[in-house]
Amino acid sequence: MNPLAAARAYQAIQGAGSVNPGGAAGPTDGPGFSDLVQNVIASATTQTRAAETQMTQMVQGQGSLIDVVTAISSAEASLETAMAVRDQMIQAYQEIMRMPI
Repeated sequence: MNPLAAARAYQAIQGAGSVNPGGAAGPTDGPGFSDLVQNVIASATTQTRAAETQMTQMVQGQGSLIDVVTAISSAEASLETAMAVRDQMIQAYQEIMRMPI
């Protein structure tokens, strides 16, 4: 995973898990969980489109191989981040479903 993408995801998660000054967990002024998921998906989509653009330019003889490899690597890191968020969401859901009522 790209260290920069991982750092961004970590910072976004830290902001989403804040606690109110009164001590009760609840909505904060920061981004919510749905915003985090939307940002991760949007980032993966943007990176994938950039990689496709670089590949198209390379095929047309207008790009360089280094740009293509860099764009593909960035897209791969964004996809891995999206998959990690998905896996954590599924794991959290399963854990909640196992809790006794």
